Amino acid sequence: MVVLNKIYTRTGDGGQTALVDGQRVAKSSARVNSYGTVDELNAVLGLARLHAQGDLQDQIARIQNDLFDLGADLARPDPERDEQAGYEVLRILQSQTDRLETEIDAMTAVLEPLRSFILPGGTACAAHLHHARTVARRAEREAVALMEVEQVNPHSVKYLNRLSDWLFAAARMANDQGRSDILWVPGANR
Repeated sequence: MVVLNKIYTRTGDGGQTALVDGQRVAKSSARVNSYGTVDELNAVLGLARLHAQGDLQDQIARIQNDLFDLGADLARPDPERDEQAGYEVLRILQSQTDRLETEIDAMTAVLEPLRSFILPGGTACAAHLHHARTVARRAEREAVALMEVEQVNPHSVKYLNRLSDWLFAAARMANDQGRSDILWVPGANR
């Protein structure tokens, strides 16, 4: 369990922060950028969740929890040294990505077929989910950039990739199962 007795520590005032393993790194590092964007994604999902109802609200809440797991995963370098930690290290698992795929398949089964690209918008929930989708794509790009220079749990990148697909399908669900999607009309304003 996490216990926060004090919100500020002053240890980051010089531009560095501590990773989960205690290592100090620059706040501008690829690793901090990566898990920082996951944190931003979680905040955007909090806005979407305000407008969601029923199962979608519950699914978003679960994904928000997954994103804290993902942030912890990305904040701990070198997955090969997990056994040396002395406790179970929190990592994203394939089963979490599998769950997203199952839910995407279930949503896709009831969605109107796509006949054009979709403009982000529609209901407030859908608009926030589309926003979350773009932040998830950025988080994925940053995790891939991190993976090019440091070790990263490959399941983290897979999860982010599938999550952006989930967010697209969920946005369509929030738009009356795709019936209220705003379609792109190529060259409409020429």
